[in-house]
Order: sequence, then structure tokens, then C-alpha cells
Amino acid sequence: MDKTILAELAISPEGHVYLDQSLNSVESLSFHDFNLIQAMFLKGGSFGILQIGIQEFSSLLPPSFQFWRQFSKDFITECCKLNPFSEDKSEVTKYQLPNYIQIQETVKNAPFMKGAEYLNPELLENIWLSLTGCLKKELEQFQNLQNYLHHHNPTLSLIGRVCFHLAENKNNENKPFAFLATYTTSVSENSSLQHLPLRRALQEYAGENNRSSLLSLLLPVQKAASKSPFIKKMLDDGSIFQTLTWDASEAHKFLKEIPMMESSGCVVKVPNWWSQGKKRQARVVVTLGDNNQSILGVDSLLDFDIRLAFGEGEELSKEDWQELLKSTGNDNLVKIRGNWVQIDKDKLEAVLEHWKMVQKASKNGISIAESLRLLAGSGTNFLKNEDDSFSEQRAEWTKVEAGSWLKNILNKLRDPQNFEEKFIETTLKSNLKATLRPYQLNGVKWMWLLYQLKLGGCLADDMGLGKTIQVLSLLLLIKAKSGNNNQKPHLLVLPASLIGNWEREIKNFSPALNFLIAHPSANSKISLNEINLKSLQGIDVVLTSYAVIHRLPWIHEVDFDLAVLDEAQQIKNPGTKQTQSVKKVKSQVRLILTGTPIENRLGDLWSLFDFTSPGLLGTAQMFSNYVKNAGKDSASPQYSRFISTLRGLTSPYILRRLKSDKKIITDLPDKTEMQTFCQLSKEQLKLYKEAVDELVARLKETEKKGIERRGLVLSYLLRFKQLCNHPKQWHGLGDYQVEASGKFQRLKEICEEIAARQEKVLVFTQFKEIIPAIAVLLSEVFGRQGLILHGETPVKKRSELVESFQQERGPPFFVLSLKAGGTGLTLTRASHVIHFDRWWNPAVENQATDRAYRIGQKHPVMVHKFICQGTIEEKIDQMISMKQNLSNEMLGNELGSEISLTEMSDDDLIKMISLDIHQTLN
Repeated sequence: MDKTILAELAISPEGHVYLDQSLNSVESLSFHDFNLIQAMFLKGGSFGILQIGIQEFSSLLPPSFQFWRQFSKDFITECCKLNPFSEDKSEVTKYQLPNYIQIQETVKNAPFMKGAEYLNPELLENIWLSLTGCLKKELEQFQNLQNYLHHHNPTLSLIGRVCFHLAENKNNENKPFAFLATYTTSVSENSSLQHLPLRRALQEYAGENNRSSLLSLLLPVQKAASKSPFIKKMLDDGSIFQTLTWDASEAHKFLKEIPMMESSGCVVKVPNWWSQGKKRQARVVVTLGDNNQSILGVDSLLDFDIRLAFGEGEELSKEDWQELLKSTGNDNLVKIRGNWVQIDKDKLEAVLEHWKMVQKASKNGISIAESLRLLAGSGTNFLKNEDDSFSEQRAEWTKVEAGSWLKNILNKLRDPQNFEEKFIETTLKSNLKATLRPYQLNGVKWMWLLYQLKLGGCLADDMGLGKTIQVLSLLLLIKAKSGNNNQKPHLLVLPASLIGNWEREIKNFSPALNFLIAHPSANSKISLNEINLKSLQGIDVVLTSYAVIHRLPWIHEVDFDLAVLDEAQQIKNPGTKQTQSVKKVKSQVRLILTGTPIENRLGDLWSLFDFTSPGLLGTAQMFSNYVKNAGKDSASPQYSRFISTLRGLTSPYILRRLKSDKKIITDLPDKTEMQTFCQLSKEQLKLYKEAVDELVARLKETEKKGIERRGLVLSYLLRFKQLCNHPKQWHGLGDYQVEASGKFQRLKEICEEIAARQEKVLVFTQFKEIIPAIAVLLSEVFGRQGLILHGETPVKKRSELVESFQQERGPPFFVLSLKAGGTGLTLTRASHVIHFDRWWNPAVENQATDRAYRIGQKHPVMVHKFICQGTIEEKIDQMISMKQNLSNEMLGNELGSEISLTEMSDDDLIKMISLDIHQTLN
């Protein structure tokens, strides 16, 4: 077997296409193709894209490569529609951009790939323009485009030279169409193109000396004949060199084989009513949800209507239909009301019968969930064992559309800012202790609408955009709406490291919500296994973690109203015990929160939507098999249809906003600082408590004062800091296992999201000895090596490290000691700053943050300040938050920040260092 290499084409946050070879890549290339593509992209993204559409490869390329290969081919095809012989290099600037609708379709049909969240029409337009600049530069070495293409790929140089024309012949009722084959050549001084009849080429290239030129000219025609029986017949009998008149049946055969001709290098020009996807054909039109619904819910039934129509929705009467049935031939073009319409009577009747059966089976209506499936193009048998040929037939001859009521609902889901409901704003104004930004209010509206429809969804906002406060707002709305009607409790499932964050957010922003933390760290007065329905009375929200939910059997006995998963990527592996336990939860509505773009990995979709909308994507085995079979040829219509259907099927259930999108988010500060609370692990809890007990005992036993007492206190303060980071840092030996440290666990979770977004991060610590352990963890998360810097890094080496990090595709993370890296460096490629341990002096932390947040930074900066819950770290942070200048009054200057703590009385010091949450060992 040929050697393969993991690699894929990805899009960077800056909008550049690059070859990604990280350990996280999911596609594989043959060794030969990898070397070829790698050489292309070493010369730049634009050159790589251009060349991938020109060069030939030894095997079928994976989806991400096929997507950009087709984009490049589309560009080259447009170039060849102009004069390929022109020596005027400025001609390249005339190569037309596809219209906006075509670009939108290109985005819609894009495969799942790394950086897919950055793919939009504007980005494709920019890349198209960059290709013109790249090609213009390439043409400097060649006389014209024809020579350039012939040098790289002789077949491509022939595109656009032979053209088949089909036009209406309105003066002949029996032969209403005319055909002519031409070839293009340059004429006159301005090198404009002229189409000459193809028969002229036989005269122009007469003679043995011109034989090779004639063969080159006719090569695309010969290739087309090998694929198209219709062209083969004309070539065999020589009629292709004549002007022909055709009846409707002959014209239709020609029109259906256009893809074969174009793929062979021929240009085809046809009437506007057929070109650019405008072809008129008779279809079965299925309309869903035209009538208003008084009862909402996933099981509410929508009206279901069937009719026959053609073109842009012109309805066919019974008389029209009968007339069509009488027409000669089955698969043909028929003229209706002066318009040519494509019809296949047998297929159309079969599809009509299919929908009548569906309507009969759904005589009382069709559910909202099933309606959305139909609108997405999945039909009634998506991923099921339906005959593929009939599935394609049904898709071709059916148009499913939303009626007025359902269309209004979908418009609200797709654009919630147009959704006005006074209840939402008045309720939040009186119950939420915060003011939502406009995009956050839109997110609440979107979730509220899903909740009313009893549909699941995914809030996929970027990290730091406030997913938590949006969910709390939704819970307040539900509580206000239900009043005293014994509203069922809601369930929040979180990573254990986030329980403290949610607890604080609830207390700060939605104190009206009564909550219960079902986790060993909560020190609940009720044993977790003794909780029952009676003990949940009056509780609005139950908080638990992914790790313990399978140990709380009562959770699976409760009928929850709303279940919410934060950091929902935790259930992307459907086979784990954790995922299976979460999916056993009973609830009316299910929401997931994730900042990790689910557009990047097709395989993650099934498990996430199996939670929010069970059955939407079929069974795991069905989905896996379908993806595997459809993906065998990512350039095939089947694969494109699958991707388009999948996006259409899931898009109403996903709300995704990027912090870099100024069109959506206009009020986001350039720098957002957040406290990131981490829970101590079992080992950390044990060692921290032992250290507190030891210090208390030694303070009582000794009569040390002055410098001796300060030395004792300082040694223990250092010990507390090290224990909060990782037990092994204090021990000074052993492996830094992630599970042994709450900070390491949270660092891994946050950086997984940063890695998925292809962003960069700076991690600051005051301890040089822990830098290698952090770097090892991050290299596993990012799939690439990063950089480290500390006091022993030579000055000359520092500038090299900075320059490397500042490259767009440079190392993704930089771990720095606070003293060595806190000043004098410009690291504006980073959009995240993590303070792994606190210096306890805001001025020092701000100086470090400003390595990224300074002139030259083009993206918002997220600052994460790690704090171990219930420890001295949290108490110092609270003091700083209450009064910012306490950093000067109490903590002292940068060099002596801990010294003021040593001046506290024994009682005050013990209060400062003691755990104030009674965390128990699991």
C-alpha cells in the first residue's frame, strides 16, 4: 500500500488557505500528492490554490482539497472564456467574479474542514481576487494564458476554444431549436474574440503541417464524444460541423449532457431559461405550515399541501397536466404558456404518487421536526434504506417550501434580531441583574423561540461572548412564564471546573433562580444519593458535572424541563460511558453550548445532534456509513448533495457568532478580562489542607517574630501557590498528570477551543520550573510544538522567538515566565492571554497582558485569570476586585507583593489561607 500522510487544507482566522499538517488533521494524501501540494503551498496560499486546479494528481483527493481544486478550476475556466492568446497581461483583471448567488451556493456546499467557520462569500471573493494577482504575476514568464496553461497542463489550455451553441428557432414549429459548433480565435488589433464555425477549422488547418494543431483543437470534442452518446453520434456522422435544426426531444438530449461536455473542456452556450440553474421544469411542490398554529411544540402538526408547478412557481392546472400527459414522448421539453418546460412524465408521476402517500400517512398534518427535515432536502428517508436512484429522482422533481406561518418562524430563527416580543425585554429588565448586548439579546430570543417550539439547539458562540448569561436569561423567562404552575426543574451539565463559574453567575445575575449543586464539592446538606423529587421542590436549576452524572441514578428518574450541556464537545464521542449517561437524561427541550466550531469535523455532528434532536441524523451506524460512502468521491454530486442537505438540516438548530465579526458584534471591547475558576483535585485538596494545618500548628508552637516569622509565612505562601498549580510542582518530582490539577484540566479545556479556532495564546506563570510541563500539555492539545521563554533564555534568542510567533502560521502557543516575558515584547498574533498563576499585583499582570493587547493587534484579546476556588488565590482576587488600589495599600510593590501578607495577625492570615468551601474527596 502506498504511504499516506495526514494533512488537509484549512482556513486561518485571517482568511488564508494553508496546508495543515498538525496531528489533528483528519484527511490523508498519498506521499506523491502530498509532496506536490506541499511544494505548491510553500510559495503561498494563492499560488497553491491556483496550482491545485491545474496539476494532475495520482489519486482522488480528500474533501478539503477537492473543494479548493474545484474553486481553482472555476477560476481557470472563467479566465479561458476571455482570449487565451492575448499578450496583454492586464486581461487577467477582467476575469469575472462569480455572482453572489453562485458564491453563496459554493459556501453552502463546502465540505466540513478546519476553519470552515471563516468561510463566507466575502472571503471567497477576496481569494478570487488574489488568484488574479497571482496569475498575473505567473503570466510574466509566458507570452499568454494559452502558453501558461499548455506548459502546466495541455488539456486545460484547450478550455474555451470549442463552443457549442443552442438557440431557439422560433420560426419553425417542428424544429424549434438550432445548433452550431464554433471555435474561438483572436482577431483585430484589440485581440477581441471571434467565434468561427467549427467547419472553418477543417479548412484553416488543412495540410499535414497543421494536423497536430487540428487534433489539439478537436481534443475536447473527442473527449466529450467519449462521455456523451449524443455528441459521439454527431461526430461520427460529421453533422457536428454543420448548422443543425432540432426538435424539442433532440434539444433536450443535448441539454441533459451539458455536464459531460463542459467537463471535457468545451464551452456550452444555451438559452437563459436553462443556463445558471434557471432551467424550467415541472415539479411537485410541497407546501408545509401555511396556516397559523395555536399550539406549539415538536409534536404540533402542520398542514401539508401538494400541487404541480413549473418555473418560479407557476401552478399547473389539471388541464395543463392532462395536456402534458398527452404530449409525445416521456422525457422531453414541452411548451407551456409560451415557455419551454422540462418534464419526465414517468418520474414526475412516481414522485407525485410518493408525496400523496406521505400526505395520506400524515392525514392530520406533519410535525415541525419532520417539516424541517423535508425543507432541508432530506425527504422522509434521510439516511434510511431508500433506493438511491429514487432519492435522487425525488430531489430533482420536488420542491419543498415553507408556508407563510412556518416561513415566519424560520425567519425568526435565522435572524432573531427581527423577532420582537415585549415579554422578553420587560421580564429581563426586572429580573436580570445585567444589561445584555444586542447580540446576546438576539441569542436569548432564538433560544426562547426554540423552547416554545420544543426543539433542541446549539448556541455556538465564540468563547467570551456570554453564553452563560444568555442561558440564565432564558431560565428567567421560563420561570416568569410558568409562574406558580409547579414548573419542572432544569438541568445544567458542566465540566466540574465550571461549576464555580456558573454558581457565581447565577448569584450575580439571576438571584431569583433557586439552584442545587449535585456534585461532591458542594457540601450539600442532603446526601447526593438521597435527593428525590420532594427535595427538588422549589429548585429551578440542578447543576452537575459530566464526571459524576452516571453516579447519580436519581437524575435519570427526574423529568426535567430543559437540559443544557456546557462545553458540549464533551459528548462528541458517542461510545463513552459519560456520553451515554448524559443522553439518558429525560427532558422536554435540550440545548448545547460550545465555542468549538462544529463545522470543522463532520464526525462530531452526529453525537451532538443525537442529544439535542434524537433521530434527526439517523443512527450512528447509518450516519457513519453514509458519510463513508458519500465521501469516497467528494467531488461527486452525491457528496455535494449530502453536505448541502446536512447543512440545511442542522442550520436552523445552530446559532453561531464570532467575536471577530464586527457586523454582528459592534460593542465588544477590544480586551475582555475574565476570572477562570478552577477546582482543586483530590490530591490538591488533601495537600492544601495539610499545609494549612502545618502552618497553623507552627504559628502556635513558635514564638518567631520579625524576619523569622516572615520567612516561615513566605515559604508556606509559596507552597500554597505551587499546590494550586500542580501537586508535582511542590513535590519537585513525578509526572504532571492533567487529572491531578484543576488548573491543568481547565487549561486543556480552554486551549482545545482556542486550537479549534486556530488562534494563538500566551500563557504566563511566575514559576520557571512548571513551564516545560505546560508546554508539553499544550503541544498535545494543539498538535504542534510551541515556544517557551524564561530568565535564562538568551537575549538574542528572544527576538528570534518573537519573530517566529508573529508569523501567521508560526507556533500556536508561547509559555513565558512573568518576569522575563512581562515587558518589552510585542506578541500581537495572540488573541488569548492566560495568567496561569496570579502575581497578586494587577499592574504586573496588565503589563504582561499588554504583550498582546497593544498597537498592531487586529483581533479582540481574551484575558483568562486562573483562580483556584476557595483558596488564597480567590480571596486575594476578591480583595483586588473590591478595591483596586488595595494592590498598593496591602499587597505592596511588585517585588514585595507577598511581604504585606506576612504582616497580618495570625488569625487574619489563617482566614486568608484556609479553604472556605468544604470540598469533600470523591
